[in-house]
Amino acid sequence: MSVAANQLRTFLRIAAELRPHWRRDPALPVRLKAILAAHQEFGSRDRRLYRELTFTALRYLPWIEPRLETDSAEAARRLAWLCADLPATRLFRTEFATGEPPGGDLAECLPGWFREHCPEIFSGEELAAQFRRAPLWLRLQTTDAGRVTAEWEKHGWAWRPSLFLPPAFALAGEVDIPRTRAWETGLVEVQDLGSQLVLESGPAAAGERWLDACAGAGGKTLQLARMVGPAGRVDAYDIRPAALAELRTRSARARLPNVRTVEKPDASSYDGVLVDAPCSGSGTWRRAPHLKWTITPGQIEEAAVRQRELLARFAAHVRPGGRLVYATCSLSRAENGAVVAAFVEEHPHFQVEPAPRDFGYATDGGGLVIRPALHDTDGFFVTHLRRR
Repeated sequence: MSVAANQLRTFLRIAAELRPHWRRDPALPVRLKAILAAHQEFGSRDRRLYRELTFTALRYLPWIEPRLETDSAEAARRLAWLCADLPATRLFRTEFATGEPPGGDLAECLPGWFREHCPEIFSGEELAAQFRRAPLWLRLQTTDAGRVTAEWEKHGWAWRPSLFLPPAFALAGEVDIPRTRAWETGLVEVQDLGSQLVLESGPAAAGERWLDACAGAGGKTLQLARMVGPAGRVDAYDIRPAALAELRTRSARARLPNVRTVEKPDASSYDGVLVDAPCSGSGTWRRAPHLKWTITPGQIEEAAVRQRELLARFAAHVRPGGRLVYATCSLSRAENGAVVAAFVEEHPHFQVEPAPRDFGYATDGGGLVIRPALHDTDGFFVTHLRRR
């Protein structure tokens, strides 16, 4: 048996183990990682190969899944054409990428029910973008970009700067940022360009006090902290202690003493409150394609209810004249414009303000819709609201 044939046989076993879960487990990457770790004979290249084949299958699931059991040779041929051309996949591609590349309407590889939530991603450039690999975007926490890029060049990594946001750089291919000196000394943070644009669409002012109400591990918290500067402060709140522990590590590495994690927000009012609400994650589908098949319309409805509750809860912490920023990494109108419209109707002392910077994006209900195609980002939504 050839090496490539053995790779296919191994992948089919992995796929068979994952198939009962890949339409219902949003933590599928964790499950895959455990499966790969159980194979002690796998080297790093093997793990990269099977990760790539698995995520390719998930990205194009309707084109791959029916053939895994009935026609494994055709499944292999399609996977070989569709997976990324990496050193780890080269042998597999050489053996199985025969005939013509698979064709068809890419919209078939998106959940059809989502069309009413975001019809724009079902055609044209937005549809094509859903099937392009997302780059790794970084945010520099130094003005000396050359110091950072020189290290990337020593590793032979390909990089490009954002054309309009100086701190943002994209890296292509397989890179290991945590093993760089720039990472260890806090000069860079991993943060998608779309995530950076959420706050850059209406930057916080130096000296302001902000609350990041759903901080998580704190990508936007650290960005806010640099915006408000040493005279300002950012309080970070989250219901997950582990996430806040990671945030403390990241803020220390970035040397940002103006970040404070809190068990509950101050009773006093803030100049600004960011509600980066938990959501369906539909804006991250090209980076996490398994989420296309695990999310349901009912879960989006439940998320929207929770998002309205979070907006109402944390709006109380905005001082008169202050700003409330609502954001998601969702492309669903039910989680975005509809949530904002319901909030404003129930809280007339808040009004939507146009984003000071739109970066070429369209608006929906007063909010900026950051779709992937325009600037090669994940998908996000952001609305700026001012308290009267």
